[in-house]
Amino acid sequence: MARYFKFRHADELAAECQALGLDIRLSDDLSPLFRPATVGGFRVGNSLCIQPMEGCDATLDGRPGELTLRRYRRFGAGGAKLIWGEATAVVEEGRANPRQLVLNEQTAGDVEQMLRECRVAHRQVYGSDDDLLIGLQLTHSGRYCHRRPMIAFHDPLLDPRTIVDRATGQMVDANYPIVDDDYLKRLPDRYVAAARLAWAVGCQFIDIKQCHRYLLNELLAAKTRPGPFGGSLENRTRLAREIIGRIRAEVPGLMIATRLNVYDGIPFRKGPDGRGEPCPWSCPIVSAWGTREDDPFTPDLSEPIAWIREMLDLGVVMVNVSMGNPYATMHVLRPFEYPPPDAYETPEHPLVGVERHFRLTAAVQAEFPQLPVVGSGYSYLQEFLPAAGAANLRDGRCTFVGVGRASLSQPDFAQQLRQHGRLDRRRVCRTFSYCTALMRSKHNELGQFATGCPPFDKEVYGPIWDQARRT
Repeated sequence: MARYFKFRHADELAAECQALGLDIRLSDDLSPLFRPATVGGFRVGNSLCIQPMEGCDATLDGRPGELTLRRYRRFGAGGAKLIWGEATAVVEEGRANPRQLVLNEQTAGDVEQMLRECRVAHRQVYGSDDDLLIGLQLTHSGRYCHRRPMIAFHDPLLDPRTIVDRATGQMVDANYPIVDDDYLKRLPDRYVAAARLAWAVGCQFIDIKQCHRYLLNELLAAKTRPGPFGGSLENRTRLAREIIGRIRAEVPGLMIATRLNVYDGIPFRKGPDGRGEPCPWSCPIVSAWGTREDDPFTPDLSEPIAWIREMLDLGVVMVNVSMGNPYATMHVLRPFEYPPPDAYETPEHPLVGVERHFRLTAAVQAEFPQLPVVGSGYSYLQEFLPAAGAANLRDGRCTFVGVGRASLSQPDFAQQLRQHGRLDRRRVCRTFSYCTALMRSKHNELGQFATGCPPFDKEVYGPIWDQARRT
């Protein structure tokens, strides 16, 4: 089992990046992390973002649970001024797990409490929340709906992994139905209804989620789907375009953002030596967004850039750049040192994945210099995360530094940096993947264990981890 992270000092990390030919920059001056940024006319107090970190801890009917409330209180008190709320389903059948949040008339009051407690916690520490921006990610899980997959088209690379008989583990026949056009035509109503509720309960923005191969992201790759939602780029963006246009028209005070895959890649599997290897594939690859058809390991930003340009015309005010698939290309989405128990060892040096995030985010920011762009991929860098984020901000490669897994182990990372100029090393995320392993653990009476950071939030998640392991 190879181990890659052995850096005690920034110069050792810099030397490794140079040896690998990677453009990962570091800065001793952390002040860019604390400069304000403007989103849709709103002044955000610093350039640090809590990424949408789903806790799988809602009630079975989609209300925030006590662990959900605790997480947002901790985020609110932590000091980051952009809090990107987690994936929240717009319809019950669109949930990725039975404990995912849902936003509807029945749950809206509980979501309002979650946002209120987040703001109260922020005010208690910082005196005011006038420069705090909070939103919520609206989603339909599509292929990864937990009740039954709702696929946008037949993907020869992903179908064998997702359309399976849970009793036998065998792939369902090739006639498994795709989501029909009438269903897709009705979805904008549900997104608009959720957006109205989000505005009513205190969200300043909503994210139309288009990443990680959930429904709207899968539609972007639906070149082989027949009808009005497949084939041309105009058709593949049709559903998201209508959702964005209608929310802007019908909920005019609410800002619209999107977390967007700019590169899907192709699925990987565990090889004979435990390392990830690509699933068998042949050219042309026509089922992956932002991916070269003749080389699926190379991003092609031409369509993502064109779609972002159109979304800006539609009124989108912020883009959060992401890539990969948490179920099939986890090393692309979140470079890691230790894989989850059911996953493969990383097939590449994790710094290669970090640099891919930084490079593609920088390309988007360079194309749209006035657009607030959130970058991802920082957690693997551990205590060097702030130095890399500051360098990317300094060099105009992003507008916000998005922190995901590392915010679970140290939700007050912004406050630590402000007060001490460094992270608390005792609580730095080491990418052990316990949080992912808990997210994959579904063998309890609720059908899903809550997820968090057992190593560095032991009092709460240690017992949950022990229970998941024992059973």
